[in-house]
Amino acid sequence: MLSLMDTDASANETACKHLLVSGNAEYPPLLWQSPGNPDELVGAVPALLKEILQPLGVTADIRHIGSWARVLRHAETGRLDMVAGAFMTRERFQFMDYMLPPIVQLPTAVWVPKGKEFLYRHWPDLRGKVGSTVIGNSFGQRFDQYAQENLHLEYVRSIDQSFAMASARRIDYVLYEKLQGQVALARDRKADEFTALDTPISQEGLFFTFSKKSPCNTFEFREKVADRLYQLVNSGRVDELVSEYTDRYVTGG
Repeated sequence: MLSLMDTDASANETACKHLLVSGNAEYPPLLWQSPGNPDELVGAVPALLKEILQPLGVTADIRHIGSWARVLRHAETGRLDMVAGAFMTRERFQFMDYMLPPIVQLPTAVWVPKGKEFLYRHWPDLRGKVGSTVIGNSFGQRFDQYAQENLHLEYVRSIDQSFAMASARRIDYVLYEKLQGQVALARDRKADEFTALDTPISQEGLFFTFSKKSPCNTFEFREKVADRLYQLVNSGRVDELVSEYTDRYVTGG
């Protein structure tokens, strides 16, 4: 029995020398397409993942494979080993295992064109208005369910489309994380055109996840990744990377 266990452990270590990873390319400064290589994702989260994996002797191909919805489909079918940044939802638990602790806590804002602000205190204040966000985005299980049952949201492929629709007055508001909205608008020189209403609709943790069908998704390997993640999160390294990659994205680096 010990011999069989040793063989299995060696096979798992061999299988996990390399990971195929993807994420939401519409997520600066956490993830976006590399200007020099559009097939690669760069940002604070890919940089963090590489710092986690390097001492473990594991490399990662952090690849842009298309829309966020496609990333989730690939994770579900096992065509990806990991997703670099996902919120928790009941549906995703069926095909992904979440790593603790979360990478970062992200508040989601109601973005509106300046001069078109409205009173927003809680979710029912959005009823009767038209909003937009990216296909596949989740803002927490409770809000997602409330939105499905009560709100009018138009889902598009990129957040640039949502902001353009708001500028053209085709919609009333955009739902997007506050950090990502700030840097995306700053990069496009549109920071003076939009404002985030004071009350966030939710604040959710962003997590690394393993596809349940990945051969690298073993308890032993997840524990090693989680230990490194815990060390880096608690040392303040994530905040340093977010600041560094915000500057890079806004300046076009």
